[in-house]
Amino acid sequence: MPNSGLIYDIKKYAIHDGPGIRTTIFLKGCPLDCWWCHNPESRSREPQSRKNLRPQKSIAMFANIPQLVGVRVSTAAVMEEIRKDVLFYDQSGGGVTFSGGEPLLQADFLKSMLKICRHENIHTAVDTSGYVDFSAFEKVLGFTDVFLYDIKLMDDALHRKFTGVSNRLILENLIKLQEKNVTLRVRIPLIPAITDTELNLKAIISFLKNETQYKEIDLLPFNQMGESKYERLDMEYRTGPLKMQSTEEIEEMKALFQKEGFRVSP
Repeated sequence: MPNSGLIYDIKKYAIHDGPGIRTTIFLKGCPLDCWWCHNPESRSREPQSRKNLRPQKSIAMFANIPQLVGVRVSTAAVMEEIRKDVLFYDQSGGGVTFSGGEPLLQADFLKSMLKICRHENIHTAVDTSGYVDFSAFEKVLGFTDVFLYDIKLMDDALHRKFTGVSNRLILENLIKLQEKNVTLRVRIPLIPAITDTELNLKAIISFLKNETQYKEIDLLPFNQMGESKYERLDMEYRTGPLKMQSTEEIEEMKALFQKEGFRVSP
């Protein structure tokens, strides 16, 4: 049903999920199986239990089941939460970001919220892996202000190894979105020794320069915040301990893109 969907969290006052101060709505379900995923609770397309957690205050208004990850909610209920923060959007140039998981797996539910936001002049962003049928994008194209589009690995064999899927559909959809003249920022999660290698970053630069006209890049430094979630969900954290990048290393990666004319954040 387009007027209800499955979410697992709502983050208020987010500042890294698009411009300004934002409310981020996390939709459940993801077609990828990334080794480093910071939100492993997003993967399953069904509610699931987890242990040793305090109640999820962010979705307490929807259910009194603190150990259950994933709550079916109505569009109206989500919009009620979004409207509470309109003053912050107006003051900061912010808005709402729909993330996941992969929000486009629930394209009809997503579209219904995007349409209301557009009608109420609330800026919207859709944070996507790009790994969906392009028909899902077509449902929301007229209602989304900006796509935040992940590119992880250019080598297809490595992409299959570390995410469980080929990168072919992701790259094809990125090119198709350009043909639709959408606003889009490319986001690159910098996973130590996996995606942050000079070889991979230069391959991304080459692809973007030769196949697209996108110039806005977000580099997402690695953090270990999601690691503790795996034990609580009885899931394996396959990357093992990773060393976080230094400020100097991030600046070097940033310089690779800036040298080629890309506008990079942070």
